[in-house]
Amino acid sequence: MVDEVSAKDELLERIAAGRASIGVVGLGYVGLPLMLRFAERGFATVGFDNDPAKIELLRSGKSYIAQIDDARIHNALATGLAVTSDLDRVSELDAIVLCLPTPLGPHREPDLSYVLGTVETIVPHLRRGQVVSLESTTYPGTTDEELRPRMESRGLKVGRDVFLVFSPEREDPGNRQYSIENIPKICGGCTADCRDVGVALYSMIVDEVVPVSSARTAELAKLLENIHRAVNIGLVNEMKIVADRMGIDIYEVIRAASTKPFGFVPYQPGPGLGGHCIPIDPFYLTWKAREYGVETRFIELAGEVNSAMPDYVVGKLALALNARKRSVSGARILVLGVAYKKNVGDTRESPALEIMEKLQELGAEVAYSDPHVPALGRMRRFDFGLESTPLNEDALKAFDCVLIATDHDDFDYELIRRRSPLVIDARGRYAETDDHIWRA
Repeated sequence: MVDEVSAKDELLERIAAGRASIGVVGLGYVGLPLMLRFAERGFATVGFDNDPAKIELLRSGKSYIAQIDDARIHNALATGLAVTSDLDRVSELDAIVLCLPTPLGPHREPDLSYVLGTVETIVPHLRRGQVVSLESTTYPGTTDEELRPRMESRGLKVGRDVFLVFSPEREDPGNRQYSIENIPKICGGCTADCRDVGVALYSMIVDEVVPVSSARTAELAKLLENIHRAVNIGLVNEMKIVADRMGIDIYEVIRAASTKPFGFVPYQPGPGLGGHCIPIDPFYLTWKAREYGVETRFIELAGEVNSAMPDYVVGKLALALNARKRSVSGARILVLGVAYKKNVGDTRESPALEIMEKLQELGAEVAYSDPHVPALGRMRRFDFGLESTPLNEDALKAFDCVLIATDHDDFDYELIRRRSPLVIDARGRYAETDDHIWRA
């Protein structure tokens, strides 16, 4: 009992005094701002990533995420921030935060290879008095069932010698209103002492920490947040199709329904789901639920609706071209916006990419324009080999059809309306349609 108290109390004292050293593993949209936040709060901070290009940029004071200014990185480096790919340095740290991808496998099963591979790499370097926090979205039980046994494999007892928590990321790239410090942070631990250490750690960088009874609760809370969005987006996408068949403007319907001051939350339809969370996270729960004999039919149905939206958009585009006595095959099509949401450069799971692939398969000549994505090289699922087309009057007139897949605020929508021969609006950017602006 003495060892348990002393390990916990010593770590809590180091955190409270600002003397704890922090490591953030995975410097993407989640890890990079988190690393900078710890550094800006005065903690000795080390960032880890296995991408040499990212390491080189950060060491030179450059950001690769549009929403993060170079000045923040430069200032953090000046106050001692280190970035490296050497996970051996984990032994120097008091807290290790894992911000790693958790994609789906080929059969929509959870792929924990990034997380578990990293944990197995750092386990030999763990020592008494450290806390490990997993922020990657995953199924309930991952922290207890997968991370805890690996951490205890070398004789360290979780909750006594080392501490293990799950605290899901809540990043919303491009959102200027909410950032790490003012988004409440959920934190659950494998034990009560683990939770206490995690709450103390995150309380140093965020305004509010929400402690929950277990890591499993925190894991499921994150999934519920994203499944809530996925299901409601699936509902409004289905309503869009129904409204279209009835000749009703779904966006007017949403605006009208939104005037109700209670009981209704507006969601916007689109060409499908994108990003690192909403298209993926529901399937983490459906996979785990089968272990308990539960079929998550509601969640899976929403997934089917959302997954079908790129086909719906392509179908509407084909109808619009047919109305002009043109076929998709041989048509020159400019896709506006390839990021998964507006005003960011993140293309992960973007429905625009799937739409582009489908159009190419139908014989179209496809180009794109996106001020946040200068080039589309090789990705996990796609390899377009394209560069962004500058959006101007001559470019618009050169294409048979312009498809608004992601409605960045940077686009000149009046120019697009005036100079494009045919516009397919998959985001409801135009309040009114006519013979050359079609909704999809």
